[in-house]
Amino acid sequence: MVHSREQQTNIKKALSAKAIEKMKIGDPDKADIGEYVGLRVHCGKTGMKTFFYRYRSPVDDSIKQYKIGTFPQVSLAEARIELSRLKAERNQGFCPKQKREQEKLQRQIEQELAQKDISQLTVHQMIETYLTEVIEDHWATDPRTKEQKKVLGVRKPKGQAETRRTLYGDAVRVLGSRVASEVTRKDIVALTKEIIDRGSNVQAGRVLSELTLAYEYAIGLERFTANFANPALLAKMSIKQSRLKVTCKKGTRVLNNQELKNVLAWLPTSGFTTHQKHILFLTLWTGCRTGELCDARWRDFNLDQGTWHLKASKNSTERYVQLSRQCVNFLLNLYRPDQEYLFASSRTGLPIQQKSLTEIKWQMKNPDKVQANFRPEQLWLDNMDDWNPHDLRRTVRTGLSRLGCPSDIAEAVLGHSKKGIEGTYNLHNYEKECAEWLQKWADYLDEIIENKS
Repeated sequence: MVHSREQQTNIKKALSAKAIEKMKIGDPDKADIGEYVGLRVHCGKTGMKTFFYRYRSPVDDSIKQYKIGTFPQVSLAEARIELSRLKAERNQGFCPKQKREQEKLQRQIEQELAQKDISQLTVHQMIETYLTEVIEDHWATDPRTKEQKKVLGVRKPKGQAETRRTLYGDAVRVLGSRVASEVTRKDIVALTKEIIDRGSNVQAGRVLSELTLAYEYAIGLERFTANFANPALLAKMSIKQSRLKVTCKKGTRVLNNQELKNVLAWLPTSGFTTHQKHILFLTLWTGCRTGELCDARWRDFNLDQGTWHLKASKNSTERYVQLSRQCVNFLLNLYRPDQEYLFASSRTGLPIQQKSLTEIKWQMKNPDKVQANFRPEQLWLDNMDDWNPHDLRRTVRTGLSRLGCPSDIAEAVLGHSKKGIEGTYNLHNYEKECAEWLQKWADYLDEIIENKS
């Protein structure tokens, strides 16, 4: 086949050493093709040519660039070998750039510890060791084969990021430069009290718990003297004795029929975004957690059978959520075969965040404190007691009991694990029964809406 001159210019060619040598300052980056897609060469202002790997991070889906080396010190063949190694890392769920930064920080900490007396371990170093060796996924060398292998952290990716934010936002900010062995119970109580005073009681409890575990890990590694007492653990005892609240209040809010009717009538015109409104409606039909719905993918739904294969739940147990006729019809109207997620951000293409629901709720309740311009009908319902999105899940569970649904089936609807000996021996999943009672519940919601009184 003969190509025109324009077509020939658009044909992509594999990188070659000769093409790299000919690159001049100001030339656009050159990209490799085929199995080496992602390898690029950039000619800088000094004429230096640099290999880098451009990829999408499996951690946060953002575009990253990883410097491989400069040409000709690193040959094209060597750059391609390194690219293959980096791609293998990425396929295992690691972000090569993040991994290199973590390794660099860990080496820095180890060098600092080697140069100093071990008693000079700072709180920052102790926390970083706890995060990179316990909480987060990391690489470790097998002592027998000398090969590196991936070691999964004790938390899932979302929990790993949250733990890092929790500790850096408060513990490292306030105590990071202090020598860990010199921090006292009083110091940590003061830190906890500071967080409580700004109204973040639950955050205070999380910081205290994670800091306690970070100290315990360092103690286990013998980073402190034999008679060292964990100051965070001692602070926990002081906080408990003072009766300061560092846990969230157990939820008891349930919407009654009139409140449900008001919410269902108000929701379509409320200040929630379209995605958020749909999530709240689906929460009422399925009893699922709003976070589970935020992350839902179309490929996991079988609308012909009326099921949703929920693979990632809070208790790490996958299950099939049964969908009522009303729920299926609602989803059919939403279906977009070209989209991966039901509720993706138009900006990032990733699922919207669960916390966005409570953020918008706060804005609707406090219009004078935000720049958002909500219309009167969009403001939060002020003629009923306050409620949160998670209260809808509790309302579904309570409503099922009111309708006469047996407790084990209602618990299965919510995806709660069976406790004790029953969890060991009763492996029935109640899918047929869940479908029956969720249909009764959806019909009941229709009756509430249609009730004129």
